[in-house]
Amino acid sequence: MTDAAACTARLLAYIDASPTPFHAVAESVRLLEAGGYTRLREEERWELAPGGKHYVVRNGSTLVAFEVGDAPVAEAGFRLVGAHTDSPNLRLKPNAAYAKEGYRQLGVEVYGGVLLASWVDRDLSVAGRVVLADEEQPRLLRVERPVARVANVAIHLNREVNSKGLCLDKQKHLPPLVGLVPNEGDASEDWLKAFLAAELGVSDPEAILGFDLMLYDVVPSTVAGLNGEFVCAPRLDNLASSHAAIEALLAAGAAGPVAFTRGIALYDNEEVGSASAEGADSPFLGAVLERIVLAQGDRLEDRHRAVARSLFVSADMAHAVHPNYRDLHEPRHMPRLNAGPVLKVNANLRYATLGTTAAAFLRYAREAEVPVQTFVNRTDLACGSTIGPITAARLGMPTVDVGNPMLSMHSIREMAGSADQAAMVAVLRRHFG
Repeated sequence: MTDAAACTARLLAYIDASPTPFHAVAESVRLLEAGGYTRLREEERWELAPGGKHYVVRNGSTLVAFEVGDAPVAEAGFRLVGAHTDSPNLRLKPNAAYAKEGYRQLGVEVYGGVLLASWVDRDLSVAGRVVLADEEQPRLLRVERPVARVANVAIHLNREVNSKGLCLDKQKHLPPLVGLVPNEGDASEDWLKAFLAAELGVSDPEAILGFDLMLYDVVPSTVAGLNGEFVCAPRLDNLASSHAAIEALLAAGAAGPVAFTRGIALYDNEEVGSASAEGADSPFLGAVLERIVLAQGDRLEDRHRAVARSLFVSADMAHAVHPNYRDLHEPRHMPRLNAGPVLKVNANLRYATLGTTAAAFLRYAREAEVPVQTFVNRTDLACGSTIGPITAARLGMPTVDVGNPMLSMHSIREMAGSADQAAMVAVLRRHFG
């Protein structure tokens, strides 16, 4: 197996272990601890020393990890990579269980910009976390067998579906079927708690006080294409970038210490605007960086000096050109799969890339002997955004937006190039020294 193939295999294993942001952080913690990182808690005092490798978790769904450099951050700065752990999906409502026409169903809300049609006729299950009355910490839950399905309606009952497209009413058409009512006239809605309790091995369903649960596709990630050119997986946006950040950080740390402090921030809630206590628009990362500065002295000026010497790489997936829809792309900025990472640029700062920060990323790529592509949205199409502009504004830190190219973004199953993950890791590895 080549290095690129091995990196891709690790990516797919990471994705399959991470059906929710909570699982993604748990898997990230496992990898970091295997690499020598130890946990810090926000409510405790931090004792930091050069060479120390640490991580801190908020809400179970956001993680910041860092390795303290040999030099004070006021003199050497930070080199950071940011990504996000969440992906668009369908999430259970608090009182989700109900019965209709003899079927048991789950009420769901749409989280983020979901390609809704891609969730129809899939083998779905439930994952997330459950809060129990007698336990301090929530429990992770992952039901591995398919238990839910958003069933399509037959073409005989919707004759115009192929000409007008599948139009789904979010309230009426998305609730999945999860079973049949066992006895006619039995519309009891306590079956969901009983099901969750059984899956958790809890004897009393009433011990369940709350949950954060979502649907996911149980089909594993895979390599595809005539020559294995593609990866097909859920949540590539943006677990691929989270995985690349972790791999690069661990590889850099294994190579030895450097003067600057390097780290990663894997945020929740990017897909819904980042405005949460654990999102990129929170003070979380800034507070962590400030505590690192304060551990080395007590001068507020040192924080500003450190930021001025720093660079933040916002890593989020990019739009590859689709051969069937090439007119949706700007003609001279058409990223292709397996052709290297993508610099993302927008004049209205929907991406944070500047000429200076782009140059820094290009230098890393040249050192790694990795080609780089550039994406600019068509002028007549609205541009998406990332954590990049939010981080640049909140921290005042120079930022560059990058990402690997992909197709089917925000589908339940997305598609990317099998060689691109190793390329991104190599460039981020240079960023980390």
